[in-house]
Amino acid sequence: MKFTGQALTPYVSARHYFGSEQRRHREAAKLSLVQLASVVNSSKSTLARIETAELLAPPDLPPRLDAAFGTDKHFHGLYQLAKREAHPNQYRRYMDLEAQAEVIEQYGAQMLPGLLQTEAYARTALGVQEDLSTEQVEELVNARMSRQQRQHADAPRYRWAILDESLLRRQMGTGECMYEQLASLLKQVDTPESKVQVMPFSAGLHPLLGGALTLLTLPNGSSVAYEEGIEAGHLYEDPVMVKKRRRQYETLRANALPLSTSADLIRKAMENCRPREAPLT
Repeated sequence: MKFTGQALTPYVSARHYFGSEQRRHREAAKLSLVQLASVVNSSKSTLARIETAELLAPPDLPPRLDAAFGTDKHFHGLYQLAKREAHPNQYRRYMDLEAQAEVIEQYGAQMLPGLLQTEAYARTALGVQEDLSTEQVEELVNARMSRQQRQHADAPRYRWAILDESLLRRQMGTGECMYEQLASLLKQVDTPESKVQVMPFSAGLHPLLGGALTLLTLPNGSSVAYEEGIEAGHLYEDPVMVKKRRRQYETLRANALPLSTSADLIRKAMENCRPREAPLT
């Protein structure tokens, strides 16, 4: 079957321009995607996704494209720009990557990561956003809960979470809501599929204190990083930027409380919001 290229929008971003230039030079050289893949030691699917800006080119591809097309450092220069900008639809792309991930490592400072939230906690957290209607909150809660379904599948992905101690101390919603959330966390502290550590107040300052970080390890072994602020996030696919954030995460992991001590701290926090007659897990 003949490949029909998707229409491109080269001036949307540097990533789009990189892809459109790859296609322009490929077509000028009268090369199919399969033929170019053979020349630059890549795959047809990777090159196709790069041309439509769905995928950022891997760092070793630009020099191979320059060599193949005789373009000096044209693709090298485009890549330097593309790797520094956010993906145009970065949250949607993050959701796609999260669904594929085999390992998910997260740090939460002010809010529990969505994959750890109970339904009541998620509803409370989303409900404080005044620009969301009740219907929109429910839609987002349902979407958040659907992201957790893979953990109940036959092959759940491996998750590691590091949580700031403040997440255990700040009550979200009713005491029953918070108790239920902490009980859910406690069950996930040390299982074959999940680990939860607490970053105690006594650890002091650290590089990730001001935000939230997620590291995704994909089936091909590559990793991406997603930093999230109050209303915006940034997806990093450049290996250098991801490596920097992985080092920061590993530093946190080394300084966070051991799993058993983290469980003890969660139990103590549960005591402060335990509903009457509720047994302590």
